[in-house]
Amino acid sequence: MVTRRAFNAGLGAGIAASAIPQIAQAKTYRGPNVILIRFGGGVRRHETIDEAGTYAPYTRKILAKRGVLIPDLRIDRLDGGNTSHAEGTLNLLTGRYQAYRDAGSTFFEDRLEPTEPTLFEYMRRTYDIPSHQALLINGEDRPQEEFFTYGIHGHYGIDFRSEMLSLHRFKLYKFARILETGGLTDAEREAAEKAYAELLAVDAREIAPDQSPEIQAMWAKWREHYGDDGFKNPRGDRLLTELALWSLRDLQPRLMMINYQDPDYVHWGNASHYTRAIAIIDDGIRRIMEAIDQNERYRNNTIVVITPDCGRDANPLMSVPFQHHFNSRAAHEVWALVVGPRVSKGRIYDRKIDQISIAATLAEAMGVRAERAEGDVLSGLFT
Repeated sequence: MVTRRAFNAGLGAGIAASAIPQIAQAKTYRGPNVILIRFGGGVRRHETIDEAGTYAPYTRKILAKRGVLIPDLRIDRLDGGNTSHAEGTLNLLTGRYQAYRDAGSTFFEDRLEPTEPTLFEYMRRTYDIPSHQALLINGEDRPQEEFFTYGIHGHYGIDFRSEMLSLHRFKLYKFARILETGGLTDAEREAAEKAYAELLAVDAREIAPDQSPEIQAMWAKWREHYGDDGFKNPRGDRLLTELALWSLRDLQPRLMMINYQDPDYVHWGNASHYTRAIAIIDDGIRRIMEAIDQNERYRNNTIVVITPDCGRDANPLMSVPFQHHFNSRAAHEVWALVVGPRVSKGRIYDRKIDQISIAATLAEAMGVRAERAEGDVLSGLFT
């Protein structure tokens, strides 16, 4: 591994802008597109990157040949912190551990917001990138992660936020349009107003701006295609794949994070929920990579990083032997796969790596100075 400072003269200068501008000099971004895929809901290495046990054959046996597999990524240097989904996602986005605060947690539902800048904020503060080209795609069952579009650090924040794509955000759009239309009965209007108010109440910060015109235009197409009843559009992690594919086609993001989540349904006690969800994510990754390869804007110009938010226990004595909340060793053990331009092909990274190094490495690849990130830049990934 090398420090970010030592790396500045290498990859960052080679594949992105030659100098990091100040905010007043923000300029056109000419570096690679970046897609960060959270293989989420917490997964173990055995069912994902172990060739004999994997339920993700495309990712492990096909896509891994196109890049560098990091089999020993650790959630390290974490004293007493929770090894869970929101925390792991913010480790990846900020490049720091415990860079978050309570934003109104409730029983069984953590609500955290970043206290440090995210990759989206670093990128948009440095480059002239509109918000609709910095996207965070979120699952319908984790509204608490709608808070991750920006942090509260004084020099960054809401002006450099990402846009959020989720079923929650679509419903906000849908009910706002319904309430704008005439001809509603009193009962219909009352029901729509109640649903809209409940959706707005999810974000207690009360500072969520309207989404950009480009995002609203995509939601209009989505609504026309799938309708209002919610029975036609995909659900679960298939929904996230579909949103990602629509985004690549209509919004052309330069930086996008996809937060897959469904393996976490194993908490209900059925192991098949977990393994089936891994297979669905694997198929989603296949479809996203095919879309990248078929799109001239993305083909040969996109770095894709796939990595879990956290690991899971392997304790056969537990009634549900797939936990991650107890800070066990297995919950700290994850992995990553990196593919893209100038990435070495078919290589196994043979060193233990820290989870927060992902943000530092991606920032350097984009030519961004992630001044608050603490992870080291990974050497040897790129040729």
